[in-house]
Amino acid sequence: YTYNLRNKGPEDVIVRVIYCGICHSDLVQMRNEMGMSHYPMVPGHEVVGIVTEIGSDVKKFKVGEHVGVGCIVGSCRKCGNCNESMEQYCSKRIWTYNDVNHDGTPTQGGLASTMVVEQMFVVRIPENLPLEQAALLLCAGVTVYSPMKHFGMTEPGKRCGILGLGGVGHMGVKIAKAFGLHVTVISSSDKKKEEAREVLRADSYLVSKDAEKMQEAAESLDYRMDTIPVAHPLEPDRALLKTNGK
Repeated sequence: YTYNLRNKGPEDVIVRVIYCGICHSDLVQMRNEMGMSHYPMVPGHEVVGIVTEIGSDVKKFKVGEHVGVGCIVGSCRKCGNCNESMEQYCSKRIWTYNDVNHDGTPTQGGLASTMVVEQMFVVRIPENLPLEQAALLLCAGVTVYSPMKHFGMTEPGKRCGILGLGGVGHMGVKIAKAFGLHVTVISSSDKKKEEAREVLRADSYLVSKDAEKMQEAAESLDYRMDTIPVAHPLEPDRALLKTNGK
């Protein structure tokens, strides 16, 4: 599929896409599971690439730098949320794809060769971070990093439980370990135990269907993150959290 990029503005960065992850929400949009998809659609919001051109007012980036693009590419820039650097809560935020740019053109995502993105919604990728590893940080990574920072779940030595070991759960374990936390992976079976312990270096592993072990672990966690993407009972997992835990 071939389409025309929107015209480059003074604050725009043109990115040659090198890698783009595929997220579950991409599949939801592709399949129109929310009843709001517009076609033709180019998905992708875990985007990393190289700057090839910049607008006349771009100060944050230079040609040749490694950059990333996440799930939003625009906002009103005027409301209270925008003024407090919380553009993700702007009622006029613009999604990376399946949305409309300020100029009326449709937004198209990162499963493409090139993107045009306003500099404010582009992030710098460190040169020593491999681009294929950086892509997943733009969605799954920030999905766990943001609440951990927001709620202060970062004190080294504290005990953190990660429910679920899908893509977001994987990132949760890695980021929690990077913060110096003691990490317990909680899953419905032991089939992911080796991966959790040997590959991701989780400190312990708990099977939620093992009533005896769950009882032994009651009120043992300072922090708890639930990354399970399907409907499930909050108990008994919630009983693992200490009083005033997060």
